[in-house]
Amino acid sequence: MTTAESADVLVTPEEVARRIVLPEGHRDDAELFEAYRWLRENNPLGKVSVAGYDPIWLVSKHADIMEIERQPHVFTSGGGDRPGSHNPILQNQAGDAFTQQLTGGSLRILDTLTYLDPPEHTAVKDIAADWFRPANLKKWEDQIRVLAREAIGNYLRPGRNELDFVQDFALFYPLHVIMTLFGVPESDEPRMMALTQEFFGTADPDAQRADVEPLTPEAAAQQWAAAIQDFYTYFDVLVADRRTNPREDLATLIASARTPEGEYYANTFAYGWFIAIATAGHDTTSSTMAGTIEQLALHPEQLAAVQAEPALTPDLVNEGLRWSSPVKQFTRQATQDYTLRGQEIRAGDRFMLLYQSANRDTDVFEEPDTFRLQRRPNKHIAFGYGPHMCIGQHLAKLELRVLFEELLPRIKSIAVTGDPKVVQTNFVGGLRNLPVRLELT
Repeated sequence: MTTAESADVLVTPEEVARRIVLPEGHRDDAELFEAYRWLRENNPLGKVSVAGYDPIWLVSKHADIMEIERQPHVFTSGGGDRPGSHNPILQNQAGDAFTQQLTGGSLRILDTLTYLDPPEHTAVKDIAADWFRPANLKKWEDQIRVLAREAIGNYLRPGRNELDFVQDFALFYPLHVIMTLFGVPESDEPRMMALTQEFFGTADPDAQRADVEPLTPEAAAQQWAAAIQDFYTYFDVLVADRRTNPREDLATLIASARTPEGEYYANTFAYGWFIAIATAGHDTTSSTMAGTIEQLALHPEQLAAVQAEPALTPDLVNEGLRWSSPVKQFTRQATQDYTLRGQEIRAGDRFMLLYQSANRDTDVFEEPDTFRLQRRPNKHIAFGYGPHMCIGQHLAKLELRVLFEELLPRIKSIAVTGDPKVVQTNFVGGLRNLPVRLELT
């Protein structure tokens, strides 16, 4: 049963809570976004209990997420080793128990930024923070443009293209970009592709590994852990190589990073960086690209507008990010008692930050359920907010802008020719399939 913390707090209907918390609730975007709307209008900060999961506050409003995100000392992200620490990625109780069994009691299965809090988070983020700044990324723009043109030439042709835009195009370009900048050989990209799909498809029957039993309560955690171990096996060789044979690539920068004491960081921190880059740097970009193309197909007047005025492309990217919001949630845990939106929060309470919901908040966005190319201002939080704001946001925007600058001028028409299908996940995902007819010059 879904319950409220006390009698004076509105109860969230069980079907709304299950729709948002459970991965299978994310199979239908229309029903999911209706659940978000119900929360925002009726119980914007409500504590729910869904069977198999810890009780958790659902945070649906833009302002509340920003208030939480800007205070990491009050609302911790870290899945550390201290008693009572939590998992910053929502998982069921059986999955958390499986993770703790693997790690000897910790929910920190990765030494990556998602699981860290300041000051450790700050130190690890600084390893590559300068590399991801716009001033540094500018020097890679020409190479990214070459890769965009190659992707269009390799996967599309002049005239009519009947394809699944996700499976036949969108997945490949951002993966190739990030792996090229990273320094992973192109011959290894199919392996990286498979692992990234397994990593974020832990609850999707279409992306489950053969060595994981899909019906067990801890199946998602088992697949997550197995994918991490496969990444470790690959990246262990990469770390050793870059420390012995440094190159001018991102992998060398990360593998060669040293602590303030002058020692190499433990290999697990390099693995954490590499996994984050290989996964979040790929899937989120492809999901946003596909979601944007779908909307341009449904709104040909907006396609015509950006074709007539290419300077609007950054606005298109921002609206595509707001609309798609491929990172659906992270969780936080209160370290102290706190009052939020009039609710009394207790130390140890957990929060599910619903970024997709926040990006449809009418307090911030006029007509939020309308895709609007020239939406200004566009204060979306698709990359999060505060210290944990995505470090790769500028690279993602650059990849998307360059791709659209190269592809959109060539499009004569786009039509959705079948039913789109989304990835079954409550974490990171978007369209799994988008059948389209694409007419190119």
